[in-house]
Amino acid sequence: MTIFTLDPSTSLPLTDQIIVAVKKMVDERVIRIGSRMPSIRKFAQDYYVSRSTVVQAYDRLVAMGYLHSRLGSGFYVSNRPSGQTSQDSTYQLDGTTDVVWLLRKSLEDRSNKTMPGAWWLPASWMEESGIKKSLRTLSLKEGEFLTAYGTSAGYLPLRELLQNKLSNIGIAAETSQVILTNGVTHALDLVTRFLIRAGDAVLVDDPGYFILFGGLKSFGANVIGVPWNHDGPDTEKMESLIKEHKPKVFFTNTVIHNPTGASISQPVAYRVLQLAEKYNLTLVEDDIYGDFHPASVTRLATLDQLNRVIYVSSFSKSVSASLRVGYLACNKKLASELCDVKLLTGLTTSEIGEQIIYQLLTEGHYRKHLDKLRIRLLQARQQTMAKLENIGFTIHCEPQGGMFIWAKPSIEVNSAVIASDAAKSGIMLAPGNMFSPSQEPSPWMRFNVAHCGNQSIFDFLSKYSKK
Repeated sequence: MTIFTLDPSTSLPLTDQIIVAVKKMVDERVIRIGSRMPSIRKFAQDYYVSRSTVVQAYDRLVAMGYLHSRLGSGFYVSNRPSGQTSQDSTYQLDGTTDVVWLLRKSLEDRSNKTMPGAWWLPASWMEESGIKKSLRTLSLKEGEFLTAYGTSAGYLPLRELLQNKLSNIGIAAETSQVILTNGVTHALDLVTRFLIRAGDAVLVDDPGYFILFGGLKSFGANVIGVPWNHDGPDTEKMESLIKEHKPKVFFTNTVIHNPTGASISQPVAYRVLQLAEKYNLTLVEDDIYGDFHPASVTRLATLDQLNRVIYVSSFSKSVSASLRVGYLACNKKLASELCDVKLLTGLTTSEIGEQIIYQLLTEGHYRKHLDKLRIRLLQARQQTMAKLENIGFTIHCEPQGGMFIWAKPSIEVNSAVIASDAAKSGIMLAPGNMFSPSQEPSPWMRFNVAHCGNQSIFDFLSKYSKK
């Protein structure tokens, strides 16, 4: 086998150095498929490492599919599929309805991209130290939660904390009305599965959450957009659409709206509830960004007290997208039925993640983290808005919190064209047509201020706008 060098003085463990070196040689066909690897004893002797180090490296390479073992014979290089990707790697967003494709393009290798169009905060902004401390604590805790199924509604102590959290924003709920989910997307999926049938008309925000649009369409729903103003849904247009299409549900994101950054006003919230009562409409309120708002703000669930409103939220945006801990709250009867849907479609949620969130909330990490995060986002919003306005962009509204700014260039141009051009320069933008259920061309773009620190973004965008 080709010789490579191990360096015990670096921070990278020897096991990882072996794995990286072998993977590289296999990928580059330096070691051919079917070649026999050195025995564990010989490898250890040749590279002056312990046998246990080699065993760990070989085992992990087997798990990764790079090697396979033959009883009594040793380890051999496996026949792996080609790692080449399609040459069609630029964004072709205009008119597409393939939300899954958009998600793949956003989540694939992010290390070499500038991502003002991302929907998440940078890893360095998240509560990593608190998560690590919670993991250490849990590793010493007795109980079968590490290996067993959780309970149907989720970890009870966390649901009790969430009951108190809801009370703090004026929503009275018992623990039986709170169900833990794998993030907001899971909560929305449960509601969709229970309430929507193929052909049903459903109202959504326009612009709004494009992943929701894809999920609803996958169930055969007729997805209809309600225009959003600076203070919430256009209620006059909403009533017109209700009369025309007779929808069963309205999914809406009321606080620090994605993508506009606006929040619903109290008069508009009251009018939405009046329309829901008049036309027997269920309201699903997505409040995933609510914790980013620095002040008291109107919510449909607060005014309605979970009569017609299903309230959903999550810690995925504020703590960790990897933990996938979200929740929903609704009236008792519906909560029981949605809990059954949860069991039938995915059994239980991970109690490990739920206990981590519980510890972060009870030990004060989350509150302190939010305080720092709000200040950091405020500074980033101010800087990003100033830079966009400096190159001639129009800002839809000045958000009172959160990570998103909705803006357009002074030149009337389809933002999907700009996004496609930006992709060639390694910049991932979020064009407006993504956020419309009709996928119509739009000059608007959503900017994540936490990912807008690179001046090259604004240098690129300046050619599409006039000061």
